[in-house]
Amino acid sequence: MSSFMRWSLDARTPLRLLGGAAPGLASPGPASPGAVVLAEDGAPLPGRPARVERFAAPPATAHPAGCACCQPRNPVAIALDRLFLARTKGEVPWFDSIVAVARTEEGRAAIRAALEHDSVARARFRLEGQEE
Repeated sequence: MSSFMRWSLDARTPLRLLGGAAPGLASPGPASPGAVVLAEDGAPLPGRPARVERFAAPPATAHPAGCACCQPRNPVAIALDRLFLARTKGEVPWFDSIVAVARTEEGRAAIRAALEHDSVARARFRLEGQEE
């Protein structure tokens, strides 16, 4: 009888999604000093981050037809690109996780959408607790 051990390694950078100040969302909560933060415009920040990249939640429908060719790239994916490049270029201390803070439900949805639908963001980052 043989036994197989299944394991996997997910080397993508985890992103921990915290609440925000909007009704129904929790306060930002604790983040370690020196954390790298992805924050929706206007969201409160956890204490003393090493780097903050801000994003604005995209409008619900950017194009009436809704075709993919005319849709701009998700602002969260663009902010994540800036963080990735800053780490690669040594402009920010090396980080192995990101704390994300949303102010609105639209902001939370934009974060999830970037990690689910943007191929570059999905290849580099994952929502903490959702390994594939």
